[in-house]
Amino acid sequence: MSVKSVSVLLLLLQLSCCYRSGSCGKVLVWPMEFSHWMNMKTILDELVQKGHEITVLRSSASVLIDHKKQSGIKFETFSTTSTKEELDVFFTNWVNILINDVSREKYWEYFPLWQKFFLQYSEIYENFCKDLVLNKKLTTKLQESGFDVVFADAIAPCGELLAEFLKIPLVYSLRFTPGYTYEKYSGGLLFPPSYVPAITSVISGQMTFTERVKNMLWMLYFDFWFQTFNVKKWDQFYSEVLGRPVSFYELVGKADIWLIRSYWDLEFPRPLLPNFEFVGGLQCKPAKPLPKEMEDFVQSSGEEGVVVFSLGSMVSNMTEERTNVIASALAQLPQKVLWRFDGKEPNTLGPNTKLYKWMPQNDLLGHPKTKAFITHGGSNGIYEAIYHGIPMVGLPLFSEQPDNIAYMAAKGAAVRLDWKTMSSADLLSALKTVINDPSYKENIMKLSRIHHDQLMKPLDRAVFWIEYVMRHKGAKHLRVAAHDLTWYQYHSLDVIGFLLACVTIITYLVIKCCLFVYQKLVMTGKKKKRD
Repeated sequence: MSVKSVSVLLLLLQLSCCYRSGSCGKVLVWPMEFSHWMNMKTILDELVQKGHEITVLRSSASVLIDHKKQSGIKFETFSTTSTKEELDVFFTNWVNILINDVSREKYWEYFPLWQKFFLQYSEIYENFCKDLVLNKKLTTKLQESGFDVVFADAIAPCGELLAEFLKIPLVYSLRFTPGYTYEKYSGGLLFPPSYVPAITSVISGQMTFTERVKNMLWMLYFDFWFQTFNVKKWDQFYSEVLGRPVSFYELVGKADIWLIRSYWDLEFPRPLLPNFEFVGGLQCKPAKPLPKEMEDFVQSSGEEGVVVFSLGSMVSNMTEERTNVIASALAQLPQKVLWRFDGKEPNTLGPNTKLYKWMPQNDLLGHPKTKAFITHGGSNGIYEAIYHGIPMVGLPLFSEQPDNIAYMAAKGAAVRLDWKTMSSADLLSALKTVINDPSYKENIMKLSRIHHDQLMKPLDRAVFWIEYVMRHKGAKHLRVAAHDLTWYQYHSLDVIGFLLACVTIITYLVIKCCLFVYQKLVMTGKKKKRD
């Protein structure tokens, strides 16, 4: 059968499947870069396989979103004033500042820097959004295309504006927002500080009194001080585009479904709402065979096995002192080590360690000879380790990574180190602990069984809810009534005030009646005495 015939047959099968499910539709995508895009693309590829038409809005400054690869996804590239190089330098510089230049323990320095990052990031994405909506040719095309849903990354503002502008439902993809701001104030999700750890607090779900005090202060800090985006500017911009007064959080709150890239294997139990769905680990899949050269190196490890080491795609230049500390520890292991590293080769690199600019992390973690995973704690790597049951040594760098590693450590599946202050001996000891202490393997396998024991795979669940929104033209029936209440109604202050008023009035009347009866009795008594 010719290639053309096979393509036609596959297309017919997809359309047939789409027709039977009644969910074939058009999806407009507003993405974010780096690992955020990798997660979104996994969902989009699955939607394409099911016959849906996917269109991704891509800025000309995009760092990672490759519109040239043949994937069945359509791309609409719009011009921006920023360049790819400028955007790449922006992210790289900020990552290096947050990793190398300031300690996370110095809160008074660290979090102001985070806020400065987000305010600059907010300005960049506001310019992207303006460049998009001011492109009359593109916006007219979008209006005429008949999209069924907007699928957006919540950490990249503008998706909510597109959904409102095109008058179609909105589905969010996100891991979290700083301080859970969107989830709380737009999504209506509850975060009781008594048992739900604030993101970046590095507290587990079982808190001591001191930790509950810290958690409360952390939540208050994010609620009243930390500003993720310049909301006033976004309010003004959105109001100008739509021609009526609207607020940024109001439009975010109209999201029909929130797909949260987490699950109960990583998270601690906390309240959820019907339109919030956990899809953590959606990118995980069974391991594929390794490239021959890599497989030969892994097999040469014998019974000792291998250690996989990766700090993700955004970390490009560690200091020479840190790389030598790490390399020295790895050189003392009996295991072979595969290290994702792009830089000057450390002087202390041992013969048991091989450096790779890129490596198939999921396939390595799924290899039977892999004994441990050294990770920065990004959610993708954490979930691949959970999926394949590999204990971890965590070297968290920034963002939610310290929390992810803290959760894994609290569940007995990881050892956490401070990568800035650890010695070679610390790293060596941590690796020996997770490899030789059977409890770490037992605990990670328990989490792995929890992850695999789901009615529906995370990727299938994500696709189902996007199709669900398309089938029902939204999912407003899953949104709680809290969205329609004022702040005082939400906290029942009006009801409490009314009841207090009733109690006060009744108490007043009872007292008045008692006094009246008492006075009557006194007067009657006096009258009898006179008689």
